[in-house]
Amino acid sequence: MLRSRLVLPLLSCILINTSDSSRADEGMWLFNDLPQELLKQKYGFEPTPEWADHLMKSCVRFNVGGSASFISSSGLVLTNHHVGSDTLYKLSTPERNILDVGFLAKTHADELKAPDLELNQLVNIKDVTAEVKGSVTADMTTEQAVAARRAIIAKIEKSELDETGLKSSVTTLYGGGRYHLYQYKKYTDVRLVWAPETAIAFFGGDADNFEYPRYCLDACIFRVYENDEPAKIEHFLAWSKDGPKENDVTFVSGNPGRTSRIHTMDAIKYQRDRYLPYVMDILRRQEILLQQYGLRGKEQARRAREDLFGVQNSRKARLGMLAGLQDPQVLEDKAAAEKSLVEAINADPKLKSLASAWQTISETTKKRAEILGTGVAVHSQLFGIALQLVQMAEEDQKPSGERLPQYADAGRESLLQQLYSEAPIYTDLEQVLLGDSIARTLEQRGFDVPLCQQILAGKSPADRAAELITGTELLSVENRKQVAAGGIEAIRQSTDPLIQLAKIIDPEVRRLREITDQLDEQDKQAYAKISEARFAIQGTSVYPDATFTLRLAFGPVRGYEQDGEMIPAWTSIGGAFEHEKAHAGQTDYSLPESWKKAETKLNKTTPLNFVSTADIIGGNSGSPVVNRAGELVGLIFDGNIQSLSGNYVYTDKQARCVSVHSSAIREALKVVYGADAIVKELEK
Repeated sequence: MLRSRLVLPLLSCILINTSDSSRADEGMWLFNDLPQELLKQKYGFEPTPEWADHLMKSCVRFNVGGSASFISSSGLVLTNHHVGSDTLYKLSTPERNILDVGFLAKTHADELKAPDLELNQLVNIKDVTAEVKGSVTADMTTEQAVAARRAIIAKIEKSELDETGLKSSVTTLYGGGRYHLYQYKKYTDVRLVWAPETAIAFFGGDADNFEYPRYCLDACIFRVYENDEPAKIEHFLAWSKDGPKENDVTFVSGNPGRTSRIHTMDAIKYQRDRYLPYVMDILRRQEILLQQYGLRGKEQARRAREDLFGVQNSRKARLGMLAGLQDPQVLEDKAAAEKSLVEAINADPKLKSLASAWQTISETTKKRAEILGTGVAVHSQLFGIALQLVQMAEEDQKPSGERLPQYADAGRESLLQQLYSEAPIYTDLEQVLLGDSIARTLEQRGFDVPLCQQILAGKSPADRAAELITGTELLSVENRKQVAAGGIEAIRQSTDPLIQLAKIIDPEVRRLREITDQLDEQDKQAYAKISEARFAIQGTSVYPDATFTLRLAFGPVRGYEQDGEMIPAWTSIGGAFEHEKAHAGQTDYSLPESWKKAETKLNKTTPLNFVSTADIIGGNSGSPVVNRAGELVGLIFDGNIQSLSGNYVYTDKQARCVSVHSSAIREALKVVYGADAIVKELEK
């Protein structure tokens, strides 16, 4: 599954490639700089400004990580079941587990309001490169550069918010070579309309995750509201009746998370040898912990499910990334490309000074390796709330431009929406997660370290976690609001044990944050030099790194060869029933009763899933797949195992993105779920 989950921070990067037509399917392209010539040369297609604008404004981004699209004039939004699962989990109860049994609202009144979901519709992009880069001068120290860049970005975002009312966010592109302002219309009243059972949405479970062929209806539908009424939407995607044919070019519009394709070799080796193994060790530990907690009972398994899915998904994805970096051919190709670029730079007197960028990145990479694992990673929702309250009170004493970016004025509404969420928090799970993360901190930092002794307060990790969770009042949203309203004085006077712990840990968090910010700034300046050199050598018709902002990818529907066998581009609804029979007795391969009851009524030849060569990555989950006419033909939900190296390198030999076919969604809505009203709304 390709939802972007912020389990652990990933390093920023840049990505630039040549515009060679033989690699035309590579690229996550900016909507304000589409590859017109590439599309014309390879597919005879020239997207008009109107086509691009309509597609851009038909798409939305989920604040929990993932993409989606409007599919009706009355605010219907289509995304993946696994993107919506965060909300499905929060809306579920022991008596009504929506994740398991699914949901269908027969009327608008039946639609369930998400407790803290925010959807962002991109409506405008501005180039603010001159303003941002102009704020940093050559004589500044790294610390001064961080402060100057942070201040100008905060100023731009707040000014644009005040002027337009739109959520405004400055995005770093080409590692610091360009800066664009993305302006979004926010929807915060979002309600669940339909979700299938997990048994069909994630048919095959973890075993089939990142594999192909697949047989999943990984889809769900929400609706956005304004003023307590379904929103009136101008830009939405028409539903294709037939979907794509094999070799038809398709277009994916979504928000890919992060890529690292143009990391220098030193940065790549750090990812391969240190960072990814470190992350995977953490994920394996979390996976075992959540599995053990889930064995306590049915309700505990339900409570742990969403976290467990996220951890397993992240672990498998990173395993694929690591495999890509352990392929000698991949590294040889990247090393050769880097050598060629450096030689070209050194051969040009005007560019030669830019070659120092590689040494800078080598030095910052060594420093990143030194601090890896030296932080205090306390895993708990309630502790996260406490730390946020402590930091917000401290940061609010500063002008907006001097604060940590997440506490700047421009993002305050979104911040408070999450902070004041009414979503359930389970204290028994919190104790387990907090206790283990404290234990892990002791293992990394050392039991006798003063900070660790302060965290423990004379108790074992488990006993300390129990004391903290049972003693906190932060389960109450009203209490959170009171503390936030009281500012720094409320924090100083608070006796809440989690706030007290956050006050102990915050200085260390800030110390490491300062180091990381300075390393990031050095990398920005270095990669900006590399970008300048590449622009000079290759021209400017290149795509930047993925940044969880809206991009366009494209490629034909096409199967592939694996182990001497041709893997077809399509699976069918009938194939799902056959897949179940082939795995009889295995829980993850059992279709829901609703599908078994409807089996004789379903058109089993209906395509269910299909693959294409479009260039996607985590964060693209829920992205609409459209045809030349801009009609919705599919819904991205996964990539095959061969695609996971796409964080570092693109190939269309075997790597494929996997989509739910539009015809399958319609067939299921009509035949299995009796959602005639939704189908009628889609076909207007």
